[in-house]
Amino acid sequence: MSAASPVSIAALRGVRLATGAVVDVAIEGDEVLAVVPSGSPLPETDGETLELDGYLLTAAGAEPHAHLDKSQSWDAIQPPFGNLERAIESWHAFAATLDEDDTIDRARSTALRMLASGITSIRTHVDLLRGEDTLTGVRALVRLRAELEGIMDIELVALGGPTVPDDVFEAALDAGVDLVGGAPHLADDPIADLERLIALARRRDVGLDLHTDESLAGADTLAAYARAVAGWHRPRTAGHCVRLSMMPASDLASLADEVRAADIGVIALPITNLYLQGWDAEHAVPRGIAPIGRLKAAGVRVAAGADNVRDPFNPVGRCDHLETASLLVAAGHLAPEEALDAVTTGARDVMGLPFAGPVAGARADLVAVRADSLGEAVAFASADRVVLHRGRLVSRTTVSTRTASPVRAAAPATTP
Repeated sequence: MSAASPVSIAALRGVRLATGAVVDVAIEGDEVLAVVPSGSPLPETDGETLELDGYLLTAAGAEPHAHLDKSQSWDAIQPPFGNLERAIESWHAFAATLDEDDTIDRARSTALRMLASGITSIRTHVDLLRGEDTLTGVRALVRLRAELEGIMDIELVALGGPTVPDDVFEAALDAGVDLVGGAPHLADDPIADLERLIALARRRDVGLDLHTDESLAGADTLAAYARAVAGWHRPRTAGHCVRLSMMPASDLASLADEVRAADIGVIALPITNLYLQGWDAEHAVPRGIAPIGRLKAAGVRVAAGADNVRDPFNPVGRCDHLETASLLVAAGHLAPEEALDAVTTGARDVMGLPFAGPVAGARADLVAVRADSLGEAVAFASADRVVLHRGRLVSRTTVSTRTASPVRAAAPATTP
């Protein structure tokens, strides 16, 4: 990847929308000023014009649940393949020797891959570590956020287990972390740990983003979470929620009502949960993805993210919101339009970000993908992309392909 300064953009011309319409787009500052049929007059604004014939334009991707501090550590750790518990064990062993500079290097590489794919906003969890230096990862990601300011937005969530004392959470928040996180379903007393995390967030007046019900048959914490935060004024989200995929329809409907009333956003994480869940089954292996299609139909705010990238919790991942969207279609049974919404405008909504997209008055966080239709963009996920963050060009990828022509056999000689 070569570096370049962000460029202010005044207009996009000849670009296709998800509706199929071909339009020109005027941008002023960080906002979409106008969207008109291609060739129509546009208001004059300052900046460059991009000709985008052959591209499809959507809201930029948003990653609502990442782990940048863990990302791309698979090769260094060489962890065993296996379920959540084995992944946690191998990460803790590696984290005992975590290096701040190595962490920021891996995190930067992952964040910039995301940006090139069209993701302009990331919410990342960062582990509060065991041992003497609990904030190694926190310091690394606070540095990274400052380094990348102006080309992408990064929000940090303090991720601590039940043995992490409150004063370590407090220190992380003092160091610049934005939200309180945790995984209370893994605690010996899940409800007690849930209540502790909620009390901590209330005391500091910050939002909550919890790993919730991350197993197919484990502790039920989402209902208690919903009852405890109903009416609160800070953002609250629940990631994973794979247990919901195993619930009977009537039970899920009742829980969805509570989640909607509490205004908790639910984040599905298909690639990591497809990898981690079901290892104990010898046949008819269950698949674990939060049923966001049914939750959305019930009025719950939903989103989807990639979660882990090449670490003990997921050995693969492309740092691409279109990969997540494709998995939601294939494994989550969403229509391509619903899947794309979950990783763009839906994700921004759950993250509490301003509405973005090719709509007058919206934030000019946009991505243009070489494709003739929305379905083609999700299916083929061309790497040819143009990425705008707050009205400025921050990444452009152009792929060149040369394919040999087939060698045709000579025609057989004819007999006179």
